[in-house]
Amino acid sequence: MKFKTYIAKIMIVPTVILSITSCANDYLEEVTYGEVSPSEMTSPANVELAIISAYSVLNGQFDGASNAYNSPASNWSFGDVVSDDAYKGGGGTGDQNNIHQMEIFNTLPTTIDVERKWMALYEGVKRANEAMRLLEASEDFDDDLRIQRKAELQFLRGHFYFELKKIYNHIPYIDETAETVNDYAKSNTEFTSEELWNKIEADFQAAYNVLPTTQDEVGRPTKIAAQAYLAKTYLFQDKWQLAYDATTEVLNSNYGLMDDFQELFLPENDNNKEVIFAVQHSVNDGQASNYNGSIGDRLLAPGGPFYSQYGFQRPSQNLVNAFKVTSEGIPAHSNETLTDTDFVDPRLDITIGRPGIPYKDLDILYDSSWARDLATYGEFSPKKRIVSANSEYFVTVWPYVSALDYYIIRYGEVVLWRAEAAVEIGQLEEARSLVNQLRDRAKNSQYVKTLDGSQDAANYKIALYANVWSSQDDAREAVRLESRLELALEGHRFFNLVRWGNADNVISDYLEVEKTRRTHLSNATFQAGKNEYWPIPQAYIDGVTDGMVTQNDGY
Repeated sequence: MKFKTYIAKIMIVPTVILSITSCANDYLEEVTYGEVSPSEMTSPANVELAIISAYSVLNGQFDGASNAYNSPASNWSFGDVVSDDAYKGGGGTGDQNNIHQMEIFNTLPTTIDVERKWMALYEGVKRANEAMRLLEASEDFDDDLRIQRKAELQFLRGHFYFELKKIYNHIPYIDETAETVNDYAKSNTEFTSEELWNKIEADFQAAYNVLPTTQDEVGRPTKIAAQAYLAKTYLFQDKWQLAYDATTEVLNSNYGLMDDFQELFLPENDNNKEVIFAVQHSVNDGQASNYNGSIGDRLLAPGGPFYSQYGFQRPSQNLVNAFKVTSEGIPAHSNETLTDTDFVDPRLDITIGRPGIPYKDLDILYDSSWARDLATYGEFSPKKRIVSANSEYFVTVWPYVSALDYYIIRYGEVVLWRAEAAVEIGQLEEARSLVNQLRDRAKNSQYVKTLDGSQDAANYKIALYANVWSSQDDAREAVRLESRLELALEGHRFFNLVRWGNADNVISDYLEVEKTRRTHLSNATFQAGKNEYWPIPQAYIDGVTDGMVTQNDGY
């Protein structure tokens, strides 16, 4: 049985585990899942189920509700909507108004997304910790396999804490020594930021030391996945030489770029050579409500004759303009509204649905009428991670999910990390070569064609950077723009802006112009020193000992 299907069998019904989805009193309750008695918990089969239960919350779905869109693994709201890449979308500002408040930087400690994301990630931490305890207590578990499974759990815990750190910054840290509910009610200032990063690094390093180079079951992390994630932790701390060194083994591994950018995001190509670690999705697998599908992204369907009319994560005009290139095929660095005669990077129409351009393989032109609330959010829709309505991997009835995995780390992203680190340590020529690898892939990918297939659907042009970058500043700008174009609508943009230290300038400049295009942003203001991170959920603060938790600055 494939591991992906194995996860599907037990996602919402894991073994008996103490469920602490948040550390507030409201959530500090024992919830029994399944019918396994405590005396049977340490049998090898049940320990394996406990381990799988830790994997199962990677997609943000941790209970019987259907609102993983408030805690999406893809971070479409946390990483894209609050950046210059996307608007909330939907049926106006009142539809999921909580996300609208995030978009205009009026997030509160009681915002449902703030609470649900926290709960989902700490549920992952808790399940990883509890599975480690059961694994250690199991007398009959194979000793060699025990070592590998613990490494997998350390990798998963590292992932959950990485997400918590980049979203909330000051977080409580709980490890596998936690035995009771109260052990999960801890201060978020017990450890400094550096100490928290050290703990996250330690989990990925421990996983790297043990995990195999390849896994027989897709979805389990490999040694290279642990090394890649370790590189990412260094990147987020500006440890440039360490990040550079850590990417060496990844770039020299069996992973690599897919030949065609379009084919990278097809569910039939899940777990291809570019995917280093992913949330495994599946549909029509027997799981109720297809909760093992892309449940966190179920509101992103673009509308029109083939899709539901949810219409969230609508690409911004600013993002569309970023794909404009010069007549030579180099980024134009222009925020003037794109016209039909402009030359554009071919990744534009793979990433974004635009009027007059064929949409997927549906033999139809995308039309502005597809866009829900056109007047508020404009005419564009997501496209890159939307699965064709013709595909057997897309569910055409509620909850309108697909089996396309969410790529937590892909090889193309690691190429960009290496390029970033190379710039910062003065290796500008290597950085240029790395960026050119991605541009060359885009150049040689299949372009979107007209419906009759006779010609390109737009004026596509892309060229490699032929000249030596004259300064570190020029190199840095080129790498960061390439990151935006290559990774657009994959949930990374806002977090990259924050770690680059230019979120305030970029978003403020974006809002100054975008407010003239979209009135729903008229009250949006980014406050430096506050809006780089989300508030600690009020429910958590209220549920622990008074004074134990310090709220993030500005909230």
